Amino acid sequence: MRARLALLASEQICEHREILLRDKPASMLTLSPKGTVPVMWLPDGRVLDESLDIMYWALHNNDPLGWLEYTSNEIFLATKLIEENDGPFKHHLDRYKYADRYEKENLETHRDGCLETLEKLNAQLNGNNWLFGAEARMVDYAILPFIRQCRIANSDWFDSQNQLEDLHLWLQNFLTSDIFNTVMHKYEVWKDEDDPVVFPPAH
Repeated sequence: MRARLALLASEQICEHREILLRDKPASMLTLSPKGTVPVMWLPDGRVLDESLDIMYWALHNNDPLGWLEYTSNEIFLATKLIEENDGPFKHHLDRYKYADRYEKENLETHRDGCLETLEKLNAQLNGNNWLFGAEARMVDYAILPFIRQCRIANSDWFDSQNQLEDLHLWLQNFLTSDIFNTVMHKYEVWKDEDDPVVFPPAH
């Protein structure tokens, strides 16, 4: 999702191919043998198969909303927040959300691990709409899709964490935004014989 968010924000137009992870097309595996999504094939032949790399590529090409406009202090902290999200938080989230795949792991331990990061983000928001004040930055959109997944894992537990008031509002603002609704557009699964499908979708 975060790759799509950055592509949309940067006004990049690309061909989109929706796939089923249980039935990965050979053309995708040829480009990226590791078999995870997203995969982006650039006009110069390079392949980006990490969502964060796609975000940076898109926004370095065009950043009309100023998602990369940080002060020197902010960029250091933003980098640390993304690293924690993609490292420890995602580690705990996977084992919390997919507890049936990690039967030897303790669900509550990993939920508590998630909560530690959620509380840090809530403190960073500190009454603001976004992590660095009144305007969204890339760091917000790099992290918010994972916060959404954490809530999906157990919405009753997530919503009952009253100490996370700012984080709850942050997530709600995201879930009700036009950019979220656009990237959540449903596509038919791509087949070899299909005509090209464009992202972002036509209104």
